[in-house]
Amino acid sequence: MANLHNPIYIPRLAEDRVNEYLSAFPVVGITGPRQSGKSTLLKEMLGDSFRYVSFDDFRNRQLLAEDPVRFMKTWPDPVIFDEAQQVPELFSWIKMAVDSDRQRYGRFVITGSGQFMLNQNISESLAGRIGLLTLLPFQYQEIPAVQRIDSVWAGGYPEPVIRGYQYRSQWYQAYLETYLQKDVRQIINIGDLAGFTAFIRTLAGQVGQVLNLSGISRELGISVSTLSRWLSVLESSYIVFRLQPYFNNLGKRLVKSPKVYFYDTGLVSLLTGIENRQEWEKSILFGSLFENYIISEIIKRKYHENKRMDLYYLRTSNGDEIDLIIDRGLAIELIEIKATMTWRSDHLKILKKYLSHAEAARLVYLGESHSEVEGLQIINYQEYLTT
Repeated sequence: MANLHNPIYIPRLAEDRVNEYLSAFPVVGITGPRQSGKSTLLKEMLGDSFRYVSFDDFRNRQLLAEDPVRFMKTWPDPVIFDEAQQVPELFSWIKMAVDSDRQRYGRFVITGSGQFMLNQNISESLAGRIGLLTLLPFQYQEIPAVQRIDSVWAGGYPEPVIRGYQYRSQWYQAYLETYLQKDVRQIINIGDLAGFTAFIRTLAGQVGQVLNLSGISRELGISVSTLSRWLSVLESSYIVFRLQPYFNNLGKRLVKSPKVYFYDTGLVSLLTGIENRQEWEKSILFGSLFENYIISEIIKRKYHENKRMDLYYLRTSNGDEIDLIIDRGLAIELIEIKATMTWRSDHLKILKKYLSHAEAARLVYLGESHSEVEGLQIINYQEYLTT
């Protein structure tokens, strides 16, 4: 079997979960955005013991369609089926193979770039037989130390990071074009790609704000129902995620609408024209992009490290706001995020007000960490992301 190892591979924190699931399930499924490193991780971890089949190769798609029995004999387990969302008929054949010997685990690994299509096929064919993982772009601890500061605005996709952010803008532009031309059309038939692209750019310019689809509809001249459908496409392909408002025991909500953030800040920078650190620091998005970065890093921690948590924001009828609430079921953590190197007492005011409802409350910012102030932790964002 060919050696598939990558000499410049950066270890991923999700590797422990992959190994855990290989011991617990016959099938392991890994979803995530295009180019987040799914294939690279699997080749590095399993390249010596698993066969590898990519359905980006039309010959593999053709063989499966024309002669599935022969295909399964040609590629016996253990095997990695990459980009499996392109061949929905594969899932029923995997099911038959698994059901013939339910006591064997770690037989099949399937990957897919589209959350919606892959999960839909799994729910129909592989329920109870598969452990699902999500792999997002590099999180803070995975990025080389010399690039971590720039990752706030430059993003965490593996290829730009590995290349030291050389040609970063060109890479993200090509990524966006590939996403629009290939991934989107696998999920939904969008005729108005120009309008869809304008919608993505509008969302990028409004990261951290409460989502107002009616306002965007008036601005772009596109119906709210169409924008809602497009938003679901962006979510299912791991471009954006919604942060819902929190309402349990912390005051009456002012809004019911979510906020929208991007999984990767590098894509926000591309869409809003931010080319370097100096432009980010002078941009009107300086604070909101930093907020997006911190929240997306916690989302990555949730998925890569199997942390049990739900994320929310708070905005009450009397004007109280908290950027992030982490709900772990039995414990609540409150987080205020500030793109400043100096903290002031008014930054802590709302956290103090709601501290009795939480296990911990923190101000996460650009400055130095300090000792606790009246039960609140003031912590540098880099320290917070490594603890």
